[in-house]
Amino acid sequence: MSKKKWALALSLMVGALALCTGCQLSADTGRALEDKPAQTLDEQVDSIVDSMTLPEKVGQMVMIGIYGTDVNDDSLFMLHQYHIGNIILFDRNLESAEQTKALTDHLREQAEQKVPLFIGIDEEGGAVVRGKAFITPPPSQQEIGASGDVTKAEGWADRTAQQLKNLGINVNFAPVADLGGTRGRSYGQDPEQVTKFLAAAAQGYEKNRVMYALKHFPGIGRGTVDTHLDVSTVMASREELMQNDVVPFKGIISSRSEEDYFILVGHLKYLAFDPERPASQSPAIVTDLLRKELGYDGIIITDDLNMGAVAKYSSPRERGIQSVKAGVDMIMMCHEYSYAADAYLGILEAVENGEISQQRIDESVKRIVKAKLLHQGKE
Repeated sequence: MSKKKWALALSLMVGALALCTGCQLSADTGRALEDKPAQTLDEQVDSIVDSMTLPEKVGQMVMIGIYGTDVNDDSLFMLHQYHIGNIILFDRNLESAEQTKALTDHLREQAEQKVPLFIGIDEEGGAVVRGKAFITPPPSQQEIGASGDVTKAEGWADRTAQQLKNLGINVNFAPVADLGGTRGRSYGQDPEQVTKFLAAAAQGYEKNRVMYALKHFPGIGRGTVDTHLDVSTVMASREELMQNDVVPFKGIISSRSEEDYFILVGHLKYLAFDPERPASQSPAIVTDLLRKELGYDGIIITDDLNMGAVAKYSSPRERGIQSVKAGVDMIMMCHEYSYAADAYLGILEAVENGEISQQRIDESVKRIVKAKLLHQGKE
């Protein structure tokens, strides 16, 4: 055989061997990939949070109100410069169903974040409703509670959740868990009755995978001053509060999955819990009572930090920092981009200078990311 033929034969043999070896490697690799277990939800959460920069993490802890009926330069700046991860809508943003869906779609497209936005609204029913021209307003909780029929609470929550989901809204800041109060916002005065109606409403939201929010922890039914204007002080004893006002919150915490709902903390002062600080900035209420004593490990959010009860006494930066130090996961700034930016920058600087630990930030961001992963694609 000539040298050329020997070379050709040898080349063919080597090629065939390499091909067989490659097939074997591919098969082995495929089996290895098949054998590799999929990431658990907690592992996914850890991976996402580990990949975030500190500014991105802090952005996940801020919910803002925006202006306009579509994404504009100002809202884009907030999304990109401060990595804002959560938006709350008001009537100023809502003209029609088609426009609202386009707005929520555009917000999600422009956010460019590792996890979806939470887009929320206050659709309680009665006096507190948004988008009445195209969202069917529920009756007040007082009216539903007075009927004695818990199926009405579930039915209206179901109907509301469906409408919000169709609009691209995935968080409703309802139902109100307070006892009594003004403007017909409560299911009633009896804690056991209120708990039953809350549980029914929870089922309506959970059925549609829309997150809901119990508010206003630890209950503002005893308040005598509108916290939009100034602080209100509750004089009741700890025993009175624990046996009444806190009962509805405790009932839901013990019976529902904590990844399905927020607890919104109000701005009242409760002398029995903390004589110095409003609830939203009180470690005694947020961490000691809600986290440790009641065992809630879901997302805790403040009421709007632009309300007079807190805004009259401290700067946006101070309010943001104190709320996070108290243990909340997310601050809400509904009005004025400059206030939201100041609060964001205050939290960021507090971490950078050691006033707030990186671990404290990670704890909150993991709760938020986990809830978002569980509810993503469910709008």
